[in-house]
Amino acid sequence: MEGVPESKSGNKGAINWLVIVAALGYFVDIYDLVLFNVVKRESLEFIKSLHQLDFDIKSQGIFLFNCQMAGMLIGGILWGVWGDKKGRISVLFGSILLYSVANIVNAFTFDLTSYAIVRVIAGIGLAGELGAGITLVSETMSKEKRGYGTMIIVTFGALGAVLAALVGTEGQAVADFLTRVTGHTFQNWQVVYLIGGLLGILLLVLRVGAFESGMFKDMKQHSVSKGNFFALFKTKENFLKYLYCILIGLPIWYIIGVLVSLSQDVFGKELGVEGVLNGKAVMYAYIGLSVGDLISGLLSQLLRSRKKVVLLYLAFTSILVLYFIYGAHGISVSQYYFMCFLLGTASGYWAIFVTIASEQFGTNIRSTVTNTVPNFVRGAVLPITMGFTGLSGMTTNLTSALIVGFICIGLALVATLKIKETFARDLNYFETL
Repeated sequence: MEGVPESKSGNKGAINWLVIVAALGYFVDIYDLVLFNVVKRESLEFIKSLHQLDFDIKSQGIFLFNCQMAGMLIGGILWGVWGDKKGRISVLFGSILLYSVANIVNAFTFDLTSYAIVRVIAGIGLAGELGAGITLVSETMSKEKRGYGTMIIVTFGALGAVLAALVGTEGQAVADFLTRVTGHTFQNWQVVYLIGGLLGILLLVLRVGAFESGMFKDMKQHSVSKGNFFALFKTKENFLKYLYCILIGLPIWYIIGVLVSLSQDVFGKELGVEGVLNGKAVMYAYIGLSVGDLISGLLSQLLRSRKKVVLLYLAFTSILVLYFIYGAHGISVSQYYFMCFLLGTASGYWAIFVTIASEQFGTNIRSTVTNTVPNFVRGAVLPITMGFTGLSGMTTNLTSALIVGFICIGLALVATLKIKETFARDLNYFETL
């Protein structure tokens, strides 16, 4: 590690505005991340009817979601390296412009090939928002209080999923209005994409007053390796530290990607609950995530520890997973949604998880780490769901969910115990790469 001079971050008002803008950015980011799952069936049915095609909507929806996730994995690396080499602010502007334009284009995409290409592009754009915002706030706020900033970003941002669910169910009223005004027929799914794109464009205007990290500005005066992604794998220490950062987040996307996202097709039926809808299950889970992130952020400041909070949340998650699988049979649909809320709350340590990643590495590689780690965790939903599906063929769905869940929780527990505590750590240093 190589020290750098102390940087001046800006006045309190400017810092507060930066947190607000980053929170709004993540709100739109989550809206756009979730919206495809909200409208995929409706949009694919439209394309199927328009072209008189014969394809399986479920498998095509999975393929398009995988295209979006592939874009996010690519984008996580691209935006992370860009943020370390060219600046955090440029990532905030560039990423939101890309996914906003992609979603507007998606509203007028009427064939499967174009749909896949647009979802890849949207995924690349979506990958940069959170990491850039967390990096900026972590480097700008005081080391004792930056946890409040990251807490606000993620707590407010998670509510973007709630807006996506609401717009997905009520967007037809807007579609009818646009049809009357323009004379062109708009579908509900088109409106959902258009609102996401236009929210992003509006956010770009609000971002004009955002300022660059003082630590990044100081770094430009030094000849040090910046944004070298592959350097994370050159030493055992850096590789293990990076791997631990990723493993800590696995239970979050196990909860969202398996237990919640498969509510309608799998777990509602397995638990004997009638009338469960995926959209509502996801909405309640994300409300829980927002509550959980608020509580975990406050607890982290109160306990002056990131690790203790993650360990508490992993214990809470373990208890709820056991109850969900073995104790929730025959509950009502409203009780099922409350369980989704609780599961979301228990996995609501996303803010702490991303903050831990941001605080583990020096300024010259911080953007790369903070952008790639959450996107690799999001990408991990693919092997997690594949593992669940594979085990389901050999045992029951509930047993498979239990095994996969405790593998994810176990790995996160080991990683949390192994990684260094970073609360109030001075981040003003370079990593030796």
